[in-house]
Amino acid sequence: VQLQASGGGLVQTGGSLRLSCAASGLAFSMYTMGWFRQAPGKEREFVGAIRWDAGRIDFADSVKGRSTISRDNAKNTVSLQMSSLKPEDTAVYYCAADRLAFQYRVNGYDFWGQGTQVTVSS
Repeated sequence: VQLQASGGGLVQTGGSLRLSCAASGLAFSMYTMGWFRQAPGKEREFVGAIRWDAGRIDFADSVKGRSTISRDNAKNTVSLQMSSLKPEDTAVYYCAADRLAFQYRVNGYDFWGQGTQVTVSS
């Protein structure tokens, strides 16, 4: 299984970013896909997730209202769009796949990508 996250970079405060995750080696349409982030010195935290059928989507309070998640089961991809970015959004962002349930916990996910760095300058 491979999850390849991309789209990170340096963005100014107030800007937007679209992260993508390309999956291979798994029955993608059967997996909940999650996005997490980890800032230096902090624990990895939930950002958002989308159920296998896109019938359930949720976000962490810290990004709710300025983030969207979408998926394309035909292309095995999931995307996270974030706007009104803040310096505290600076982190490495990871995509993850979970077969069994809609998960918020880091240890609830079966597979992880390598992460993509997002840096928001003030």
